[in-house]
Amino acid sequence: VELVESGGGLVQPAGSLRLSCAASGLTVRYYPMAWFRQAPGKEREAISCVSGDGTTFYADAVKGRFIISRDNGNNSVNLQMNSLKPEDTAVYYCATDGLFDRYGSTCNHWEKYSFWGQGTQVTVSL
Repeated sequence: VELVESGGGLVQPAGSLRLSCAASGLTVRYYPMAWFRQAPGKEREAISCVSGDGTTFYADAVKGRFIISRDNGNNSVNLQMNSLKPEDTAVYYCATDGLFDRYGSTCNHWEKYSFWGQGTQVTVSL
């Protein structure tokens, strides 16, 4: 399994960015997929995930601002980030637990995510 994130960069507060995670070695629509982030000096935190049946989950910190989606044609998972704040500054990681679950409705079993991308930096600043 290989996951490759892209789309990070520098954006002003209140701006938007769209992250993408291209997957190989698995078909994303059949597996739980998630986005995590790690800010400097802080622990990695889970922010969103999508289950096999399309159920989504969002951490309170991003709820209402971020949208996770799957692009089955490109075998990728996207994270649309709107109304960005300086506290969203972090390295963002795509992950999967690698457990086939086509009809599953849960994805927030964070401890099971064991396949990771290399991360993409998001900086929110004037």
